[in-house]
Amino acid sequence: MSSVRQRSVASTSTSSTPPSQQQQQQVEPSLSLSQRALSQTLTSTANLANLLPTGTLLAFQLLTPVFTNNGSCDSVTHILTIILFSILSFSCFIACFTDTVNTSDGKVYHGVATFNGLWLFDYYPELTASELPDLRKYKVRLIDWVHAVLSVLVFCVVALKDKNVLSCFYPKPEHETEEVLDIVPLGVGTICTLLFLIFPTTRHGIGFPITPPNPNPKAN
Repeated sequence: MSSVRQRSVASTSTSSTPPSQQQQQQVEPSLSLSQRALSQTLTSTANLANLLPTGTLLAFQLLTPVFTNNGSCDSVTHILTIILFSILSFSCFIACFTDTVNTSDGKVYHGVATFNGLWLFDYYPELTASELPDLRKYKVRLIDWVHAVLSVLVFCVVALKDKNVLSCFYPKPEHETEEVLDIVPLGVGTICTLLFLIFPTTRHGIGFPITPPNPNPKAN
């Protein structure tokens, strides 16, 4: 008898639920999945943006709406947008060859890596008595070229995810073009992120976050 009462109570509670709430409960999982997918897309784009120099990314976010006229490009703004992207892409490329050094007195100097070492452009020996480390160990390596190319690709991915850029270059894209614009940037961004993880760099480039030094360095 107790089991029969429990079943009757359960059926009564189920039948008492309004149809609108039942439909809402059925719709909620699909909405959460779509929101979850959108959140993952925005998170992946934000993670890619972290791989770019801060100044370049800020310039892109500020100047793109102006140069593209909020996505309504004409012949002039189209050319100006291409020039802007070329300059920002070169900025991402050259930033991968920059580095910073810490001196014995705690000062930080910036420079550009060359084939012979690091050339400091804000260090003046006649004005400071700071002892510099061996700058020859900061010379250009193969990993710098890899990171430079990857940074340009990441910048292109971030640019293609901007609605003003898409409206400027592809105002009325065809179905095949939309598929390419949805799939290719995601694939390129994922590959570049993996390569950044597999081939990390020890440089503290200008515009990139500086990794704090290890408080307990190991003895050589």
